[in-house]
Amino acid sequence: MPHLRPFLLALLSASMVFTRPEAMAAPPGPALLQNLEQALNNGSPSGLIALVEAGPGLDPALLEARYKILRDRFPDARWTVTSAAPLRDGRPTVAIAVSGSRMEGPFRYSLQAEQLLALSANGSLLNGQELIRETTTMRSGEASLPVSVLIPDAVLTGQRYDVDVVFDEPLDGAVAAGGITAITPEQISALETPDLELAALGGGGLFKTVQAPLKPGSQTWAVLLVHPKGIVSTTKRVRVVADKASLTP
Repeated sequence: MPHLRPFLLALLSASMVFTRPEAMAAPPGPALLQNLEQALNNGSPSGLIALVEAGPGLDPALLEARYKILRDRFPDARWTVTSAAPLRDGRPTVAIAVSGSRMEGPFRYSLQAEQLLALSANGSLLNGQELIRETTTMRSGEASLPVSVLIPDAVLTGQRYDVDVVFDEPLDGAVAAGGITAITPEQISALETPDLELAALGGGGLFKTVQAPLKPGSQTWAVLLVHPKGIVSTTKRVRVVADKASLTP
């Protein structure tokens, strides 16, 4: 099948970048998190930029550019920002979710994305963050095809692991196609969309075994499933760690 260029949906990253801070300051308080949610939903980049200062993982100029791109692609995007369980080292985390939709010709695309972040703050300003977990899914078509993303959050260096995205409902004779590719950090930073070559699926989804890099870091996968009732595009970031204790953040 010909190459198909899906949307790269790591768009929640328009609100944060992917760098681990070298030194974490105090966590953000409830008031700052509430202000962050309001700023994201108000649609004005200036309100969002007013809540951050340059620091590990936070570049105000890049933040503004990505936020504008997301708003242009999904004008009705809505964020929720909530406190989440602390990490193993005691740092509190923040769950950020975004949903939105867009029309492109006769097709409607819906977006759902989630990130788990460890944020740092200096008083009333965010000044650093570490991305812990991220998954983004976009659907199109008359029916919102339910899928299960069976990709681990973290793996060991050099480990072989499964990257599976499965239709939750039987195909019932329908012919589906799919493809998967790794996304480079440069593509993520530039919000580029990768090329995916599709092939007919022999089962109810896409099943692939891959290998983690030999050095700690991360891998991000883009998966595209094409079904007669619609299209599902998913991206998932996988942490790559050197020891088993680090598999649980």
